[in-house]
Amino acid sequence: PQTQAALVTRMVDRGLGPQAAVEAPRWLFGRTWGEPTTALRLESRFPDTVTARLRERGHHVQVVEPWSDLMGHAQAIALDADGLRAGSDPRADGAAKGW
Repeated sequence: PQTQAALVTRMVDRGLGPQAAVEAPRWLFGRTWGEPTTALRLESRFPDTVTARLRERGHHVQVVEPWSDLMGHAQAIALDADGLRAGSDPRADGAAKGW
């Protein structure tokens, strides 16, 4: 659910298109399947200043590789006045299609 919430926020609140929203650096808070850590995980594509500020504020931050599979996979489709636009996650093989 964190990834979907982040994608919707990027598209609705920030005005990003589906591809830009899907490709943006990802974060993950809390445990995942088979992972006991509750750290805030950030892809290394976030600026170092973001990581440093979060740590200064007391967050346990773990930096993971760029385009990390740990962050899940997503596709997105948006319908607007110009028609359908889609985005597919470069973290995995997949496609976003609509008609």
